[in-house]
Amino acid sequence: MNGAAKGAIVGGVFLAMVGGAGYGVYALVGDAGGSGSASTRASASGPAAAAKGSGPVSDADAAATAKAFFAAWTAGDARAGADLTNNPAEAQGALGDFTAKAYVSKVAITPGTQTGTTVAYSVAAEVTYEGVTKPLAYESKLTVVRGNTTGLPLVDWQPSVLHPQLQKGEKLRGGAPANPPVKAVDRKGRELTAEKYPSLRPVLDSLRKTYGERQGGKSGAELWIEPVAQEAPRRTLLTLVEGEPGEIGTVLDADVQAAAEKAVLKFPQASVVAVQPSTGNILAVADHRGDGFPASLSGARAPGSTMKIVTGAMLLDRGLVAADKVAECPAQVQWEGKTFTNLKGFKLDGETFATSFAQSCNTAFIKQIKPVHDDDALPKEAREVFGIGEGIEWKVGVPTVDGKVPDATGPAAAAAYIGQGQIQMNPLTMASITATARTGVFRQPVVVKASLDGREIAKATRRMKPSVAAQLVRMMRLTATAGTARNAMSSVHGSDKGAKTGSAEVDGAQNPDSWFTGFSGDVAAAAMVEGGGHGGDAAGPIVAAVLNAG
Repeated sequence: MNGAAKGAIVGGVFLAMVGGAGYGVYALVGDAGGSGSASTRASASGPAAAAKGSGPVSDADAAATAKAFFAAWTAGDARAGADLTNNPAEAQGALGDFTAKAYVSKVAITPGTQTGTTVAYSVAAEVTYEGVTKPLAYESKLTVVRGNTTGLPLVDWQPSVLHPQLQKGEKLRGGAPANPPVKAVDRKGRELTAEKYPSLRPVLDSLRKTYGERQGGKSGAELWIEPVAQEAPRRTLLTLVEGEPGEIGTVLDADVQAAAEKAVLKFPQASVVAVQPSTGNILAVADHRGDGFPASLSGARAPGSTMKIVTGAMLLDRGLVAADKVAECPAQVQWEGKTFTNLKGFKLDGETFATSFAQSCNTAFIKQIKPVHDDDALPKEAREVFGIGEGIEWKVGVPTVDGKVPDATGPAAAAAYIGQGQIQMNPLTMASITATARTGVFRQPVVVKASLDGREIAKATRRMKPSVAAQLVRMMRLTATAGTARNAMSSVHGSDKGAKTGSAEVDGAQNPDSWFTGFSGDVAAAAMVEGGGHGGDAAGPIVAAVLNAG
């Protein structure tokens, strides 16, 4: 059966416009095909006959162009609608697919507020597939610009014009998806849904793609967003016919997840991950971002001074420092022509390395680079003890981006000691680093247990030396009680807690990224807030809230 038959779309088109000469409601009923009739095209394109010229588009011309575009779209005249945009080829395909491949059988557009040349609108549609019809409603907006060659006012074509969740290269599709649905449950058997835990949507979509059929699910019928990358999961917009979900058990914790979801809402561009140190189980994943990017699992940014956990372990491991021995912390230090300083130029006189760690003294760490700078000591420590680096691939059960601690020379090698330069991490990898520091053993984080599909879990080549682990935990505890993490960690229950703050400078950014990682009992968490400033100010409260929930 072909797509048009499956859609059960009735032949014939009519256009209804309510509201006189001004904006109104435009509605399509029936199969519009991709071209429409000659009369439809004429009526749809007529209002755009305004204002060929140069210079900024007037508000009136923007209104007229938007009106004509809505008329063409609702009439199903993809060609006429596309001709009213500045990218006719892409627009025609998307508008044609709206009915032919997304199975939209009825659509009404209600224009809303116009701000200059930007027009907001509401879409009330119906999707019909194999005799089943469900409503679809959403809001979006478009902007009218001057055509470079025609001089006409034209809709600036973006995928979001068709649907606000569409990104470049993505497509609306409907029908029976290849991957059956899954019912994901947490470690206590409680169901996890994207409606209740929005940050889990990409995680649940990935679990569905990987495990839906394996877990015995059967597909229903849906409207979804088809991603650009073949390996990326589809994003469901509307369920027409419920499939039979296969149940999949995760190691997430609904209580910790709820706390994480709430905590990240306090700051824009915020992400957090919680891990159980004794098992490597991921307890929570949350993001609050305008772009929808899962930075918690897939980000790759310099982690700032939170990286001093790895650097500190390496220096302790090599016997270059000891927690209770004095370590120089001058106001500044140079390495191969580059000057490194501490925040606001502070220095510590006659203090121990533990105090330098707790107060986040950059120079105390960089002062130690000379004995090991030719030995790639930091990448080795990260790889051998923390399970991060070249040749190590994490298989978490959902897509993630592994941390990077590459070999470096010159000033970049010194910058790496304090989490700058070429170091790249995300909240998942930093939470894992803290979990490893807490127990002295790397356990690769997972969302679903490896026993579910027999995948191979990453291993570190050696355990942390007991003396190193003991000193590292002691320094993190000092940071939480008397160091830069004191304010944020003061609200964390219990006395068994440790932390490390970080602020990472990003080229061109007004404020540094805020990083914070900590542990309390058998929970480790790490958070990052892009442009959040000092680690304790933004990321710190997020981590504290998550640790308390664990």
